[in-house]
Amino acid sequence: MLFEVLASQAVEGAAKSVEQSAGLMKKTINDLFDWLINKSGSLFVALLFIAIGLKVVRIIIKIIQRSFERSKMDHSVSGFLLSILQALGYILVFITAATIVGFEVTSFVTILGTASLAVGLALQGALSNLAGGVLILLLKPFQVGDYIVEDNKKNEGNVISIDIFYTRLRTPDNKLVVIPNGTLAGSSLMNLTDEIKRRVEVKISISYSSDLNMVKQAVYEILEKNTRILKDEPQDVFIDSFDESGMTLGIRGWVKTEEYWKATWELREQVKLTFDEKGIEIPYNRLEVDLLNKE
Repeated sequence: MLFEVLASQAVEGAAKSVEQSAGLMKKTINDLFDWLINKSGSLFVALLFIAIGLKVVRIIIKIIQRSFERSKMDHSVSGFLLSILQALGYILVFITAATIVGFEVTSFVTILGTASLAVGLALQGALSNLAGGVLILLLKPFQVGDYIVEDNKKNEGNVISIDIFYTRLRTPDNKLVVIPNGTLAGSSLMNLTDEIKRRVEVKISISYSSDLNMVKQAVYEILEKNTRILKDEPQDVFIDSFDESGMTLGIRGWVKTEEYWKATWELREQVKLTFDEKGIEIPYNRLEVDLLNKE
């Protein structure tokens, strides 16, 4: 008997819950239907505004894209900026449409701003690299194919790609170096291939007893015979310093940038061979010990 009573109460409770849910759903649908009827005019205007607004945004983006193409902006930068502008345009269109319907967008904008600030703080390093990549692609302190040396970690190599977040270098011994763009944009670096020519400088020691005029004449002949040295550029042979065991001779000439290292190696080898041939001494540190006979 007790079981039947409990079962009956459970069935009645379930029936009441279903009835209440059905009533709530019916009321929600009726309220939504009434709202749609009351806002039908505003909804039509909002939908029309969205259709026209999206087309206007696309037209504006195409105009900006043509201006970027005329200015020969890097494709990575132009694509990134166009994506940002298009997203902002779409957001503005939908927020305006929501205002037309009657939604309060102030709280939404506040939440969106707070969320943007939180995301910005969480991704501070990534945003720094992003801003650095945009600056590099816009200002072009270096381009793909240039040989650079960054002063922060002394990494160097040929630039093989400039992405939005990272720049990739290939070292002379074929290693890949990935550097954050924020580091490159926030510190100094050397671009060794930005100009078409570079100055070669070789330093070598000679003895104090050497005939300086004869030495300089021999070096000038080396510079004249070397085919990599640009003959219409200045050539200098000079005493760079006076050291303990000899004088340091400085040799300077100009070469094409791509021939810098080969010219440097050739000059060193030719100077050594010429000095050996002419008997010009290259000094080195020596220790002389005199033994005195006390007998």
